[in-house]
Amino acid sequence: MQLFSLSKIVRAVKTFGQDEEGVTAIEYGLIAALIAVFIIASVTLVGSKLSALFTYVASQLAAAT
Repeated sequence: MQLFSLSKIVRAVKTFGQDEEGVTAIEYGLIAALIAVFIIASVTLVGSKLSALFTYVASQLAAAT
């Protein structure tokens, strides 16, 4: 009877070791975080350059009138 329960424990440990769902979820989370960082950096960079462009255009329009 003890051998049967020991084999159940061994089987459960093997199944737990082969389960990769948690690892996959962590990988997807890391990928999403990296994409978010890239988007934030891009928007920040483009936003500051766009602001400088609008300032330049506004000054040129003001000087032309």
